[in-house]
Amino acid sequence: MTRPAHIRDKAVDPVRKAARDVLRAVRERDSYANLVLPKLLRERGITGRDAALATELAYGTCRATGVLDAIIASAAGRAVDEIDGPVLDVLRLGAYQLLRTRIGAHAAVSTSVDLIRSEAGQGPAGFCNAVLRKISQRDEELWTEELAPSMADDVVGHLAFRYAHPRWIAQVFADALAGPDGGVRAGELQSALAADDERPIVHLAARPGLISAEELALATGGEVGAFSPYCVYLPGGDPGKLDAVRDGMAGVQDEGSQLVARAVTVAPIEGDDTGRWLDLCAGPGGKAAMIGALAEIDDAALDAVEPSEHRAELVRTSVKGLPVTVHVADGRDSGLTPGYDRVLVDAPCTGLGSLRRRPEARWRRTPSDVPELVALQRQLLLAALELVRPGGVVVYSTCSPHPAETVGVVESVVAEGLARTVDARPLVPVDDLLGDGPYVQLWPHVHGTDAMFLAALTRP
Repeated sequence: MTRPAHIRDKAVDPVRKAARDVLRAVRERDSYANLVLPKLLRERGITGRDAALATELAYGTCRATGVLDAIIASAAGRAVDEIDGPVLDVLRLGAYQLLRTRIGAHAAVSTSVDLIRSEAGQGPAGFCNAVLRKISQRDEELWTEELAPSMADDVVGHLAFRYAHPRWIAQVFADALAGPDGGVRAGELQSALAADDERPIVHLAARPGLISAEELALATGGEVGAFSPYCVYLPGGDPGKLDAVRDGMAGVQDEGSQLVARAVTVAPIEGDDTGRWLDLCAGPGGKAAMIGALAEIDDAALDAVEPSEHRAELVRTSVKGLPVTVHVADGRDSGLTPGYDRVLVDAPCTGLGSLRRRPEARWRRTPSDVPELVALQRQLLLAALELVRPGGVVVYSTCSPHPAETVGVVESVVAEGLARTVDARPLVPVDDLLGDGPYVQLWPHVHGTDAMFLAALTRP
């Protein structure tokens, strides 16, 4: 029997209740944790260290869901899809505390049991208590030794389990990191997956023409970024509360994304730059804002295309006051007049390169998502090549290292004689960490950025 609300909430820790409610929204409504949690914390007045703990518990549990489920299933003696969803949310939350935090076992178990008891009564609470106590008898290393494939038999499968990735995604990383002989060193794959399993720091982008990275770092207590001339690493806190962000002088943007936007503006072109620039896939607007700010400095103008009205409005908000015109249209058939000097195709993709910033995404994506996206990416790239003028440049990028979405798309177009590649490495100020080219693939474990890919092309 469900208890009255005033009784249900009596013994429940508000921090863990907030984290549980985020997990429930992710499971029941396919919500995004990074959108649900901040709103929930504001509504409930959870701040400071409590907010930091709720964030760690919610995001960390989402990130590790697949591994936690394997351990829960073993401890419970049943598949997780046989466990009631609300109970499973709390088991995941409790297991995460036991295995991946310094929270004491008694606190992790007792607060989880309280959460279950407050909603579902003593029976499910007893089940939760038994499962979590069994999980607490081993640390994550021992559970990994028992449940993961052995390194000797399946390197990719073992590392996928150890660093909380679906096996197919770990294989994508392995394929993207493979050398000319097709092999990848286990140590590098381990480094890539480990970096992708960590919670990343916030990257800020200083708005060119308004504030420098050095000034932004001083104003926020951050550190100037390693590669992008506009990047600042924020050590902690809510970036939305920073004056520079509220005033539109800076935004939250991964350093890799900043480098892609900058590359569009510095790529060499033949003939004069007439100032016609295009962002063919502009939503939600981070790159358009960066390019628009640089366009203003260079006396250029940017057209930004986005098919969704909702996302187009986000772009309008991001580029307010800049020489940017937002068009609500499909980039494959935008209706725009050809002749652009510079075009960015930041194509919709699986997002496998930003999994560390979208903790639940790794467990939602499937290999079946890839073919449809690849077809769309190719169509958008072909449309961009129709819109760029001879001698102009198209920068193609994805936030994914998947070879099918990156090299595969570009080389299919080049092989048909529809485009010629330009060495993209000089467009990215990352010194000698960019491999053999002509493409650029950034990595969290090498560059500290999302795993952004970019290629530069011209019409033959």
